[in-house]
Amino acid sequence: MAKRTVQTSEVTEKLKELCMSASWDLDDDLIGAIKEGLRVEESPTGKQILEQILENARISRETKLPSCQDTGFAIIFLEIGQDVCLEGGDLTEAVYEGVRQGYGEAYLRKSIVDDPAIDRKNTRDNTPAVIHTEIVKGDRVKITLAAKGGGSENMSGVAMLKPADGIEGVRRFVVERVKKAGGNPCPPIIVGVGIGGTFEKCALLAKKALLRPLGSHHPDKRYAAFETELLKEINSSGIGPQGLGGRVTALAVHVETFPCHIASLPAAVNINCHASRHKEAII
Repeated sequence: MAKRTVQTSEVTEKLKELCMSASWDLDDDLIGAIKEGLRVEESPTGKQILEQILENARISRETKLPSCQDTGFAIIFLEIGQDVCLEGGDLTEAVYEGVRQGYGEAYLRKSIVDDPAIDRKNTRDNTPAVIHTEIVKGDRVKITLAAKGGGSENMSGVAMLKPADGIEGVRRFVVERVKKAGGNPCPPIIVGVGIGGTFEKCALLAKKALLRPLGSHHPDKRYAAFETELLKEINSSGIGPQGLGGRVTALAVHVETFPCHIASLPAAVNINCHASRHKEAII
């Protein structure tokens, strides 16, 4: 089969656009979920907060100004078709350049430091990005950007449970993790849950779970029901919008699963704030 050629400069251009649009154009499924939250929220303070979030999103979309001051760490998921030939230079540098241009041209906050524990000097262009690459069938390149804020990312967790802990152990871990996070991740949140794989695989599953459209469910009815149960229990915690009390702590819980070793039951939680920003493009 003939290879299709994609120039790495196309990746740069697409990523620049994604970085900018993600910061000011929250997706319609997210807006719809917040509106639904406003309908069911009983706390007057919670309702006021949800109204302000919707107004902020409207202004952000109209003015093309960031919906949040934390414009995030650029997490990039690349699905590269096995029949694609990439030309024109280094792919990693092409990704970095797209992030560099997008965050620069839109005056988005640069939040990355070059050394995590000692120097902590800002790289001043929001690079490097975190890149996850997957080789898939076909001749297309799919680019997904998640602009992940630090406040919600800090509330993540991984647990290496025992197989005997079962699904009930996973439930306890997820709910306790969300309760411990409280108002820190700027509720109403989206909760990504990874189950299975290995230590690092379940963390990646939890992050990829945040990319799913709100309102979608796990294809396995048992896990779809588990998502619904988790959402109900989390929303009965009373944390509420911005942690000030109410019924709407989370807008959705998404679970992703993967086979695992007979001796293991890894589980991970990755939380997104209400400004859940992700965009995708296909070349």
